[in-house]
Amino acid sequence: MKIMRRDIERHRRQEMSTLYRSLRSLLPLEYLKGKRSMSDHMNEAVNYIKNLQNRIQKLSEKRDELRRLSNSSSSPYYSTTSESECSQTHINLEDSVTVRPCLAGVEVAINTSFRKGIPLSQVVALLAEEGLTVVNCISTKINERLLHNIESEVIMLLCMGL
Repeated sequence: MKIMRRDIERHRRQEMSTLYRSLRSLLPLEYLKGKRSMSDHMNEAVNYIKNLQNRIQKLSEKRDELRRLSNSSSSPYYSTTSESECSQTHINLEDSVTVRPCLAGVEVAINTSFRKGIPLSQVVALLAEEGLTVVNCISTKINERLLHNIESEVIMLLCMGL
């Protein structure tokens, strides 16, 4: 009877150790730095999950806001920009911007004037400010128009508050 209980306890400890290693392997290194005990790692796992939940909530709110803006107008630039402001900021009323969610972030499609259109650098800077990094950008010039397709994803370091 004692041997059976000892074997059961050994199996339980081995399973806990395997699960702990699995959890630890999923945590970013920043959450493991200087931590030695299992309870420290568990606490950091909780902090990491809470940070991810907060980031998801913020991104969901941002997505909803972008959807609201895209439903009210064809481009976020049109909702608050008058024609005189457009000429001052070099935004052509024929320009269009479409923002769509994708697997890891957002996809931005821009159709803009070649001469006085929306600067690609401003769009990339805006994405970076929002915690996204550009992973792919394709630009094409057709008849004095520029077509940009930008794919971006969430920068995980921002989720951790670094």
